[in-house]
Amino acid sequence: MSQQTDHEYELATLAIRTGHSRSFEGEHSEPVFLTSSFVYENAEEAAAKFSGNTPGNIYSRFTNPTVSVFEKRLAALDGAERAVATSSGMGAILAVVLAFLKTGDHVVCSRDMFGSSVSLFDKYVRKFGIDIDFVNLVDLDAWKQAIQPERTKLLFLESPSNPLSAIADISALAELAHANGALLVVDNSFCTPALQRPLTLGADLAVYSATKYIDGQGRALGGAVVGSHQLLEEVFGVVRTLGPSLSPFNAWIFLKGLETLKIRMKAHCENAQKLAEWLEQHPNVNKVYYAGLPQHQGYELAKAQQTGFGGIVAFEVKGERTGAWKVIDSTQFISITGNLGDVKSTITHPATTTHGKLSPEAKAEAGITEGLIRLSVGLEDIDDIIADLKRGLDQL
Repeated sequence: MSQQTDHEYELATLAIRTGHSRSFEGEHSEPVFLTSSFVYENAEEAAAKFSGNTPGNIYSRFTNPTVSVFEKRLAALDGAERAVATSSGMGAILAVVLAFLKTGDHVVCSRDMFGSSVSLFDKYVRKFGIDIDFVNLVDLDAWKQAIQPERTKLLFLESPSNPLSAIADISALAELAHANGALLVVDNSFCTPALQRPLTLGADLAVYSATKYIDGQGRALGGAVVGSHQLLEEVFGVVRTLGPSLSPFNAWIFLKGLETLKIRMKAHCENAQKLAEWLEQHPNVNKVYYAGLPQHQGYELAKAQQTGFGGIVAFEVKGERTGAWKVIDSTQFISITGNLGDVKSTITHPATTTHGKLSPEAKAEAGITEGLIRLSVGLEDIDDIIADLKRGLDQL
């Protein structure tokens, strides 16, 4: 389908049909181009492509037909002009940092983020003379107060946040960023375009860990940045030169994942909602964090911004670390792993895994307690998931 035609179709159709132009072989499924380089008819053609005067593939570090199909398809789902694929979700964030920040700049980040994202900004970005302030995701006044006129170039956040599903007012933060000449970047890995499209809410860029729900089966590492042609050209320059590139085979896996993304996300949401409601009633659960619960702080905002509440449920149990580990270790089929977004349910203890390298103070500020468990609710039968958790919870 052409880019012009893409806008006439719904998301489920775009996720299956966008981006693939059949080769002379007439293949029905998207092919995998496992090649490092591309051959030219003559030296003149090579020179024209290397100079950029003639479009075409040069080297798979930065252009590959399979990767290009994935980029076009993801951009279409997000309502974006362009996407640039990367080797991982963290690679996508780093590419944004390198594309738009320099020594002396200032960034405002949510403190409610994946531990590695916090470490990237707090430990590594600071090394290059870039100042970072972390604020409460849902406190708009804190964002306003943290902005430094003329210096703040980037506002970065996750919504829903990892692992507590805090919800940002993306439109309000977009207005704030643009009023101060800054870019708003949203990590949309938890929702994917199937549940939320940050660019339509005013964000400049969305970043993804395609490793999560876009793949959906825990098979491959990858990431992406989506946005306008102008902004993505800067990101493409980073990927082209520095090489955090997505492999063609992984791109092909993600294409297969996108084909079922909408129906999978709907099923994840349904299971997560049932689980969150059950956990709320368990006497050994102190608190449940899921935006689909009416008492969640971000419930109304999530209803307005998203078409579903997602598949991640976090909950605090009695007994702090001992209690949390008891619940985790008592499961029989739920996978104990730090990954998420899989058809297989996964469980982890954030304080000692995904957020384990944060300081005690940073954990406290982010709400990462010793009794907190994060569950990525898979597509197994919900009664079986509940029974697997009930075993340990009942013993606390």
